Amino acid sequence: MRSVAVVLALVASGASAFVNSNGLRAASAPRTVRKAASISMDDDSVASSVKIYDPTAGSEPPMTRNNNEQLWLPQRARPRRNRKSAAMRAMVRENFVLPCHFIYPLFIHEDSNEVIPIPSMPGQSRHTLDSMMKEVAEAWEYGVRSFVLFPKVPDELKTNYADECYNPNGIVPRAVSMIKDKFPESIVCTDVALDPYSDQGHDGIVKDGKILNDETIGQLCKQAVAQARAGSDVIAPSDMMDGRVMAIRDALDSEGFTDASILAYTAKYASAYYGPFRDALDSHPGFGDKKTYQQDPGNGREAIIECGLDEAEGADMLMVKPGLPYLDVIHRLRQNTDLPIAAYHVSGEYAMLKAAAEKGWLNEKDVALETLLCFRRAGCDTILTYYAKQAAQWLSEDGAW
Repeated sequence: MRSVAVVLALVASGASAFVNSNGLRAASAPRTVRKAASISMDDDSVASSVKIYDPTAGSEPPMTRNNNEQLWLPQRARPRRNRKSAAMRAMVRENFVLPCHFIYPLFIHEDSNEVIPIPSMPGQSRHTLDSMMKEVAEAWEYGVRSFVLFPKVPDELKTNYADECYNPNGIVPRAVSMIKDKFPESIVCTDVALDPYSDQGHDGIVKDGKILNDETIGQLCKQAVAQARAGSDVIAPSDMMDGRVMAIRDALDSEGFTDASILAYTAKYASAYYGPFRDALDSHPGFGDKKTYQQDPGNGREAIIECGLDEAEGADMLMVKPGLPYLDVIHRLRQNTDLPIAAYHVSGEYAMLKAAAEKGWLNEKDVALETLLCFRRAGCDTILTYYAKQAAQWLSEDGAW
């Protein structure tokens, strides 16, 4: 029998109590108890006085013994059978992550000929158009085929009406054309919103401190058509103006771009997780916040309303942003639509993982891949993630995760 320490209770006849000079009550254990504490279960005298619980004994024991006299819990269903080996787990896995599930966000600029690292997003940079092409080529090597572009626009080009957003010679149309010319099988997505081009830092035209809805949509339609003309495969309105999906769909169709897809930012929340992204684009709001057009983080049912509207207005895909704190919203949309669903694994989420990994608090590879898998489990078909290239590289080494 294993040797374990036995702690015996004080018995009334052997313990004395006293009050010390500070008025505190204390117990004094007799020598017999102190001696008993060192006695081992190997001592027959103690073993005979301590009853060890037998799970097979009694009138209704929780366990019994099988034909081989092995301890047995009578049950037919044992879910662990499907986890007994790596091959078995792989065979029955419900969800997995592959590079084809990623959309890689790329920041681009023309302020200089330098690639500018983004301090709040380790591993990410503002790319020149040349370095953007190198980054696309590297991602292609690991199986990433989809990209989304975000421009850092010079201040002198920013206005309230954000007219630079539909300049056919602007940085985004030229970047789209460059990627499509060299990598024609790529899927190039483009962001439709005014904030990178706005001197107000908002997603819409500002008048008397108010974000104008319909006037903004007029600018968004011009922007979407300009991007489609440059070769954009997927138009992604992130502005959250009411009715913009319908207007953009009609604008594209009227110009002959019936094959251009719309990835609607359906449930884009007024989140605190966007800080590093706004650092990257220098697009922090010039005043106030974005709560009059982006969704309240406390609302879940509202996303279903937006989902129904975007689907009816002609969206081809729906997005939830941010991603990880809103897995419940992703799941709600999955239960209410058959359209593909995307999640944006946003800059704040990415930055937290990077910071924890740099501190040595997390295994970055395992946590990042688990995070991406969680999006798939919640119901996502595709994931916008700054980890796209790095995760694809890990997956090329290890296979699907």
